[in-house]
Amino acid sequence: MNESGLDIKSCCASFYQSDWVRWLIGPVFHPGGLGLTHHLGELLGLSSTDRVLDIACGQGATAVYLAQTFGCHVTGIDYGAENITQAVLAAKKAGLTSSTEFYQGDAEHNSAQDGSFDVVISECSFCTFPDKVSAAREMARVLRPYGRLGLADIAVNGLLPDDLKTLAAWVACITDAQPVEEYLNIFKGAGFTDFVVEDQAEALQQMVADIQRKLLTAELVAKLAKFSIDPLNLADGKQLARRVTEAINQGIITYMTLTARR
Repeated sequence: MNESGLDIKSCCASFYQSDWVRWLIGPVFHPGGLGLTHHLGELLGLSSTDRVLDIACGQGATAVYLAQTFGCHVTGIDYGAENITQAVLAAKKAGLTSSTEFYQGDAEHNSAQDGSFDVVISECSFCTFPDKVSAAREMARVLRPYGRLGLADIAVNGLLPDDLKTLAAWVACITDAQPVEEYLNIFKGAGFTDFVVEDQAEALQQMVADIQRKLLTAELVAKLAKFSIDPLNLADGKQLARRVTEAINQGIITYMTLTARR
């Protein structure tokens, strides 16, 4: 991994572990929330016999929900140490320590054994991985034969404007998002087949609208209390959210679910 790739991973991990971002986005760090997670679980036909790997699990919301709702055993990995700490606490609070486990790890260099999972899930994170080809190969490697893949992620149509190619846009899951066809090519190259893709652009629109409302609230509170909010500059955040909304409305940025079989 080159230095820029490591910097991106560290920046993403730090960003999503911050209290500010947890307030801004909420406990579920992806469009559609747990409702879309449930839909993805149904598409994958999850059951109590499945061993599931949740890649870039964040603070464990998806893992806990899947274990609680579908009865499966879920292992979550995330690059951020604080995320793993919070995920373990969330599972303990839900009484699901026997059906979940979490460890710090890298999606591009997974320590799981070959064929050790029935299902791999990744929600709104694959587009941030610097080496997507390696990540896809690792997903295939840890799946048993005929194992299933479930992905929810941002996709793009055409070229992104230059102001949506910043580091801030990268950690917001935009800059390195790919066209749907490119995702398919990456996963085909890793050995996946039987693809089903669904458009979920409405979920992304709703999430960005919610973020815009919270940014306006934060700006008002900051002015009244005369303090600054880190790590996100409010003006930059508002501008980024506004430009993302425009790109969604123009059809340049969208959101999708993708399922496949190894």
